[in-house]
Amino acid sequence: MDRIRIRGGNRLTGTIPISGAKNAALPLMIVSLLTPGMLTLSNVPRLADVRLLQRILQNHGIDITVAGKRVGQHPMMGDVMHLSAKDIVDTTAPYDLVSKMRASFWVLGPLLARCGEAKVSLPGGCAIGTRPVDMHLMAMEKLGADIAIENGYVLASAKKGLKGAHIVFDKVSVGATHAALMAAVLADGDTIIENAASEPEIGDVAECLVKMGAKIEGIHTATLKVKGVTSLRGCEHSVIPDRIETGTYAMCVGMTGGDVLLKDANASHLGAVIDVMQRAGVSVEIKNDGIRIHRNGAALEPVRVDTEPFPGFPTDCQAQLMAMMTMASGTSIIRETIFENRFMHVQELARLGSDIHLHGDTAEVRGVKKLTGAPVMATDLRASVSLVIAGLAAEGETMINRVYHLDRGFETLEDKLQACGADVSRISG
Repeated sequence: MDRIRIRGGNRLTGTIPISGAKNAALPLMIVSLLTPGMLTLSNVPRLADVRLLQRILQNHGIDITVAGKRVGQHPMMGDVMHLSAKDIVDTTAPYDLVSKMRASFWVLGPLLARCGEAKVSLPGGCAIGTRPVDMHLMAMEKLGADIAIENGYVLASAKKGLKGAHIVFDKVSVGATHAALMAAVLADGDTIIENAASEPEIGDVAECLVKMGAKIEGIHTATLKVKGVTSLRGCEHSVIPDRIETGTYAMCVGMTGGDVLLKDANASHLGAVIDVMQRAGVSVEIKNDGIRIHRNGAALEPVRVDTEPFPGFPTDCQAQLMAMMTMASGTSIIRETIFENRFMHVQELARLGSDIHLHGDTAEVRGVKKLTGAPVMATDLRASVSLVIAGLAAEGETMINRVYHLDRGFETLEDKLQACGADVSRISG
């Protein structure tokens, strides 16, 4: 396995281009199942999860091509991907593929809507919590599907097509909202989805669906109103910038000090993160071409934060914030309300010299004067990048193992940090 070596202590200065959002690119790729037309996505990040989803969609019969680089194009620009689902040849999503990436379970809704049937493996366990799919299945049943579970597979059928329905989620779920929205656009009649997740990535998918001919009202709100159509066409759509990558690099700069422009970042997607950064003493300046992050010698101030669904502070930035707060001038309180097991990075941060105490769903982070490099191990995607943030400020060498977690969600991370002065290198396994 590859490892990442970091020699800490360097300030970050320069420009980091922000990639397309992984959490938008994956459902946008799945949307291609809904139309026989060509869906062309630009700004698609080059990630392990994207490559795996390509394999899953090709298993259903989707033809996928990735356009080559143009002369003069920036090497960190995302890919252009063409997806054509003219014929769905297989409505089964097998365990050996779905178990590797939970988002692939979202093919259930589009397959049901277009083909009237689907056999999709239950995704299995997840390192950061249970993440059940019961709300996905409830939404499909509300839309008129017959659901059975046999031998670890969801068997779904809607031979006469899906019917519009009133769906009310008992808690906010990004995955269930994606599933309900993608199924409802081809259902017969009107669908109302209440207590829907309003994350920017869901809005991006909804806006793409509208380009394809879907009729959706309430985009970017907690209530989506969908008027079903009989078919969708292809379209061209650019993936929004990754707000989690943006927050991550902002915290890298907050940790090390320096001055970095996060190019193409969308500040409207990051209100809660920007607020926390400013409370911590980091300068945030919204520019025409991105967000400038600056810290020049001032101490980091402790903060108190609860993770929440959008527009609250994102759980996907919790580990990164915790890493930054390990060197604040006081005690920070971070409460995790979304995933029950999302503190696995704490023990690895302790190896670098952090002082963190857990009390149920709350972490008490007592700032220390210095961190010291050590070998550490990534446990999940966001936990792995928290170790990078800590390593950038630690004295000596930090060696991060199991970096395949990083490759799932961060495109050319070492190159982006190196370009701003970090001493970061990948050691091939």
